[in-house]
Amino acid sequence: MSDLEARLRAIGAERYHHRHPFNLRMHAGQLSREELQSWVANRYYYQTRIPLKDGLILAKSGDPAFRRDWIGRIHDHDGTPDRQGGLELWLALARAVGLDEQRVASLGDVLPGVRRACDAYVEFVESHDLLASVASSLTELFAGDIMGERIAAFEKHYPWVDADGLRYFRSRTVQAPADARYGLAFVVEHARTREDQDRCAAALERKCEILWGLLDAIEHAHAVPRFARAAQPRLDDPEPLVVLPERAVKLSGSAREMLALVDGKRAAIEIAAAVRGRHREVERVAGDVHDFLDEMVRLGVLERGIRS
Repeated sequence: MSDLEARLRAIGAERYHHRHPFNLRMHAGQLSREELQSWVANRYYYQTRIPLKDGLILAKSGDPAFRRDWIGRIHDHDGTPDRQGGLELWLALARAVGLDEQRVASLGDVLPGVRRACDAYVEFVESHDLLASVASSLTELFAGDIMGERIAAFEKHYPWVDADGLRYFRSRTVQAPADARYGLAFVVEHARTREDQDRCAAALERKCEILWGLLDAIEHAHAVPRFARAAQPRLDDPEPLVVLPERAVKLSGSAREMLALVDGKRAAIEIAAAVRGRHREVERVAGDVHDFLDEMVRLGVLERGIRS
């Protein structure tokens, strides 16, 4: 094993999203039906971005042999006339967990944090050279193992999920290691300088951050926001605000309405659904609610908890 390969594998061992609390809870059988459905629906957006980033990688290479090999990844996700692709298999998973596949495919319910994380991956590949772009794909080095764990976890802990829906995971236990071997060989061969090796390591670290960001957004959506202990909300004042130690956060627009729904019992996703029910004419209003709640956490007005 080369020093570069060892370095890349160490990044994955430390930073890949197999360590994320959401994935740990999934594999321990601790997710609710709603949390699992939310993950499936939102993760589909990531699946739709993969062929886009692979198309960008293809366009960066002048080597026909590389393009002939890499284009197989697009076929794996988009499918071929005689073979289902990953996108179709993921929608089968959506059906298996009780979701409306057409609604999932519409992407209308994708959380804003998930959308930003997945778009950031496409933007990374678009703005970096071929070597760094291929290096960013090397999370596949670790995907085969997590897929095996996931299949076992679903079969053991979520027997209500139709087994047909697990075909995507099964396909990736074969495809991901094969793709990883090719990508790793390319990176090791072409990253000859210390600078190039550092760029490849940074690319893989960035990809791990993106995968964590996706799961953060889903986990936060199912957390229960409550006012921070030091926060004093004054929602009924003529000019509503929240008083914090040594400062105050002024509220404008629909902020009062959203904070009035924070009761320590509703999850963020339930607050967003309630606001959407009141304002169906506003496009993506639910996403605005999630962004607002995230900002209130950042400002120290709210904190996240679990349902009691």
